[in-house]
Amino acid sequence: MADLSITAALVLAGVGANLDFGGKAGATITAGKVVYEDDTTNRYGLADSNGSAAAKQAKGIALGGASDGQYLAVLRAGPITIGATLVPGTAYYLSDTPGGICPLADVGSGENVVQIGIAASTTVLHVDIQNPGVTLP
Repeated sequence: MADLSITAALVLAGVGANLDFGGKAGATITAGKVVYEDDTTNRYGLADSNGSAAAKQAKGIALGGASDGQYLAVLRAGPITIGATLVPGTAYYLSDTPGGICPLADVGSGENVVQIGIAASTTVLHVDIQNPGVTLP
């Protein structure tokens, strides 16, 4: 399998989602990408399962696009129409492609296992980020 192929224009927060509107982008970010918050700059960057320690700490999914320094809306938890085709009941994880989302089978050696959420339907991902700090051998 491969990372979800997300159509940014179709990304939409669901009813009751936990949103953050106060952060700024620290890089160019598009809707549907998984982000982390840099403790040094207090800006969002693209999360990465085999990146720096900070980048492995996913915080949410970008709801829109932003360039470095622009404000970025981020869904921290709850339902999101992700703009990709999902398999209901399947758990999805942080990819080694910056900002990407993939099935568990694509998380490999040297990567942190960071669950992003579980598919509630073919279009809706229920985001509940879990990062147990486990790196695959």
